[in-house]
Amino acid sequence: MEINRRLWLKNVGLGIAGIGMTNMNSFASPLPLVSENVFDNLEPQNNFITLRSNENPYGPSPLARKAFADNLTLSNRYNWEIATQLISNLAVKNNVKDENILLGAGSTEILDLVAKFAASQKGNYVIADPSYEYWTATLDSLGLKKIKVPLNADKKIDLQAMLKAVDKDTKLVYICNPNNPTGTICERNELVNFVNNVPPTAIVLIDEAYLEFTKQQSLSGLISTHPNIVVAKTFSKIYGLAGARIGYAIADTTLINNLANLQSNTNNSVSVLSKLAAIASLKDNKFVSDCSSQNEIARKYTIDELQKLNCECIPSNTNFIYFSLTNYKKDYFQKLKDNNIEGTRIYVEQGKWTRITVGTMQEMKQFIKALQ
Repeated sequence: MEINRRLWLKNVGLGIAGIGMTNMNSFASPLPLVSENVFDNLEPQNNFITLRSNENPYGPSPLARKAFADNLTLSNRYNWEIATQLISNLAVKNNVKDENILLGAGSTEILDLVAKFAASQKGNYVIADPSYEYWTATLDSLGLKKIKVPLNADKKIDLQAMLKAVDKDTKLVYICNPNNPTGTICERNELVNFVNNVPPTAIVLIDEAYLEFTKQQSLSGLISTHPNIVVAKTFSKIYGLAGARIGYAIADTTLINNLANLQSNTNNSVSVLSKLAAIASLKDNKFVSDCSSQNEIARKYTIDELQKLNCECIPSNTNFIYFSLTNYKKDYFQKLKDNNIEGTRIYVEQGKWTRITVGTMQEMKQFIKALQ
């Protein structure tokens, strides 16, 4: 399949006008952000608190919600030109060309496409342990050998050890930055040096799902000099569109085309409404900033309170916290169950390390109260 369908659309004069300017104008003007107290007043639905999957508890931005509501009637059309507009917006945001962007149904689809492409030749892949690895089932099923590299003593990705694990048979190196489940981040200069030393025969997949919670610059600027880099991005986290399923890859044009060839309908596995919500979300910088600020406040509160309960916490650069239950004397998981709170699992048995998503301040107060 040709990825250049979007270029063809431009050449024949389609573009965003194809969906009607009335629909686009419906969210072109900024809406006032919901009231100042909205972050304190959000109530858990059905008295059940979900702190499992690192979602944004504040939902999509007001502009994204309006885009959904105002454009429902477009759902009967494919509207490939909307993908063209979103790709152009993402290219501008990331200072790359349109040809360097590939859309996917969440960054999970991007990870899956990279896995399929990397596994076209037998070999191995290198991943930190623990890290986000649900998607690696594709690599395993296609025959690539998994090489796990333990984190260092500070629960950070050990880039030097990762580099030593790379050999002539390595087809893919995965770096989740910030890392899930630990919330730690690689210093950018160290990460750039790491990328510079990975052989060009191996793809370096940088998963930046949580980078918007930090001040660190994306590695997308390296794609012009490193044709083996893929940067995976998502609207699922700080933009609050996890259920809308929209993400994208940034890479060298040749690599983008190789990934697109594995997509049955290039740039169109994402719904029309999700694309429009993403376009709107990119306009709402204030909402993103407010979500980040509220996350920092709730995260600090939770870490402080967990430490009072003798739970060692790893400093987090994300919207979740990695902490140890070794010195917590009660039944943590039973406490969650008794209080209708959904958390996650033990990631590392030594130290009984687990992770909790940072919800609203009210949710985190209920979480702490449940543990006390």
